Amino acid sequence: MTRLPAAALLSLGLALPAQAFDLAAMSEAERELFRAEVRSYLMENPEVLMEAIGVLEQRQAEAQTANDEALVRVNAAEIFEDGHSWVGGNPEGDITLVEFVDYRCGYCRRAHDDVAELVSSDGNIRLVMKEFPILGDQSVLSARFAVATLQIAGPDAYEKAHDALITFRGNVTEDSLKDLAATLGIDGAAILARMTAPEVDAVLAANQSLAQRMQISGTPTFIVGPQMLRGYMPLDGMRRIVSEIREN
Repeated sequence: MTRLPAAALLSLGLALPAQAFDLAAMSEAERELFRAEVRSYLMENPEVLMEAIGVLEQRQAEAQTANDEALVRVNAAEIFEDGHSWVGGNPEGDITLVEFVDYRCGYCRRAHDDVAELVSSDGNIRLVMKEFPILGDQSVLSARFAVATLQIAGPDAYEKAHDALITFRGNVTEDSLKDLAATLGIDGAAILARMTAPEVDAVLAANQSLAQRMQISGTPTFIVGPQMLRGYMPLDGMRRIVSEIREN
């Protein structure tokens, strides 16, 4: 086999149809030579690897975005209009922002003020909260308290409870939740009794099932219009996405 420069070998391999450039048809000596030339070229031009990795990452990101948008379309009714989640902001807003939240999640807490500022300053965003406790027993207790508050005391009490839970720094126990209810001016005994009711179980089970279908495994996860944002995003990033959705 005539020895070709590595760049020529790579160009040949990329240009020819798969059946015309068949490593299996080479002799062992030819394969070894080809491998050596490719290795030599990559060692001398490592930027080629970085370029290839960049292209791969871009393709993977595009595939993930397309997959997420398909998941949103298929599950739109349960995402945006499930009938059991708290709805805040502007109920008639032109864009709906959905958040899967765990009250013990540090990034959810970090996102809380950004989400509140986005909804308040924009004035035309419909906000939907879905409890998705994944960080242990205290997360589950917090989620049950929030859902029970919505069911027993209504949306205004829920909003106060949500804000209090997301900023709460102590251990979450039945006693601490009773104290929290007292500070919020709601009936703690009634809320705690409701926390283990089938109606609360049903909401959390529905949220878990939806998250599984949406391939959501972490918090916070946001759905903004047709897009899914996996993880914390600063306020400026969320504003940019809202603007892009409106422009399209």
